[in-house]
Amino acid sequence: MYAIVETGGKQYKVQTGDIIRVEKLPGQEGEEVVFDRVLLLADNEDVKIGTPILEEVKVKGTIVKQDRAKKVIVFKFKRRKRYHRKYGHRQYFTAVKIDEILV
Repeated sequence: MYAIVETGGKQYKVQTGDIIRVEKLPGQEGEEVVFDRVLLLADNEDVKIGTPILEEVKVKGTIVKQDRAKKVIVFKFKRRKRYHRKYGHRQYFTAVKIDEILV
């Protein structure tokens, strides 16, 4: 059984036991998170598609880690104009372990 959930403006395919990295969510490590915006639920041959979401389905998970991703270097450059800018960015993320899919 798997589900497609939406959080942080992105969609994720999740199964029980998966660990996903999503945009930063409020909460501490060990706290429970409930994803209620479930777009699709597939159980073997039975597939339910929401219009746009499934009201009766929820996905429960536990926060494993609150951290920042690897640094991304942003470099802007214009030739022959003596213009260049270099800076880095580290995006915050939350690692969530999927505990169960509730129907």
